[in-house]
Amino acid sequence: MTTAPRGYWLIKSEPDAFSWDEQVTNDVEPWTGVRNHQAKKNLATMKKGDRAFFYHSNVGREIVGVVEVAREAYSDPTAESGAWVCVDVKTVAPMPRPVTLAEIKATPALADLALVRQSRLSVVPVSPEHWTILCDMGGWNGRD
Repeated sequence: MTTAPRGYWLIKSEPDAFSWDEQVTNDVEPWTGVRNHQAKKNLATMKKGDRAFFYHSNVGREIVGVVEVAREAYSDPTAESGAWVCVDVKTVAPMPRPVTLAEIKATPALADLALVRQSRLSVVPVSPEHWTILCDMGGWNGRD
């Protein structure tokens, strides 16, 4: 039996609204409140076992940890109207060294990373190659 390849993502949160420390405390958290159609499509594409970088936006602007999709897309309970979805994410590990947006933008191999190209999108895919580069930059060897 072969298993499907793991998907990789980056999810953003404003740390004053929901921080990495809160994710760690809660361990498993529904990723709610996404109200952009492209980000919704990305959430709906996520599979259980996919990994995501946890990125602090606005304050810090850096990758601070890694989470794993624990439950695939379901109806977002915070949505007052519309067919919005969320996924549950489980804490995997902190990045030993946060990777800043400035470092990412200064790395030519990451020029086409969705975080750079679609900076306002809160849920973006990450290619396996970019995943490896970012893990190396953050000193995290638990790439898979």
